[in-house]
Amino acid sequence: MIRALFSAASGMNAQQLNVENIANNIANANTTGFKSRRAQFQDLLYQNMIQPGAAASQQTIVPTGLQMGLGTRAVSNEVIFTQGDFSQTDNPLDMVIQGNGFFQIQQTSGTLAYTKAGNFHLNNTGQVVDPNGNLLSPPITIPTNALTMSIGADGTVSYTLPGQTSAQQAGQIQLATFANPSGLNSIGNSLFQQTDASGDPVVGTPGGQDGVGTLLEGYVEQSNVSIVQEFVNLIVSQRAYEANSKVVKAADDMYQQVNNLKQ
Repeated sequence: MIRALFSAASGMNAQQLNVENIANNIANANTTGFKSRRAQFQDLLYQNMIQPGAAASQQTIVPTGLQMGLGTRAVSNEVIFTQGDFSQTDNPLDMVIQGNGFFQIQQTSGTLAYTKAGNFHLNNTGQVVDPNGNLLSPPITIPTNALTMSIGADGTVSYTLPGQTSAQQAGQIQLATFANPSGLNSIGNSLFQQTDASGDPVVGTPGGQDGVGTLLEGYVEQSNVSIVQEFVNLIVSQRAYEANSKVVKAADDMYQQVNNLKQ
């Protein structure tokens, strides 16, 4: 019964973490470029009372054995990088990556971060920045007197100036890809950082030969959270938590009966 209590308690802890993960997904259902996370669990060690394959006699072996599990634990909450829906904004600085790739963001600390959120702006000097004021890398500067600007599918940024008919290029946006994007470290503000698990970034031109996606101007990528699926997951997690709590109560009732035997 001690095993039952601790196994059920570990199940309740696991489902509590699952609910917290679902809550974060639902809270970010309208966050631009947000990628949902899926909690994953793993069973714990087993107490071998009878080892499978142990000798039952000189001629026979135990076919299945007797092993008692000790519960479960959370091992990860993997980021799901499926594409979210596109929302048209008609803002030339809003961009969607169609396919693989991350925008590169130069943080104030000097390190690079990566994001799927393509809602960019111009700062007071005409540089392209994210909503927190961090520079897009490589830096792109648009003259403050530019009449129009456009971003091509290959990341080429062009603008026109007063009195000119031909467009001039401000630079080209580069995207980064990773061998294991799920291994990136989330640091908030829709930003990720590379880790040993993600591997080093491979920087390329949008639409290039190395599998980098193309850019679509005037759109932003919405969160890929499915509210319906998250509510289904929430119901399943609640029921699993309830079932584990009933096991705790059942084990407690059994202990109570044992304590009452001497009376």
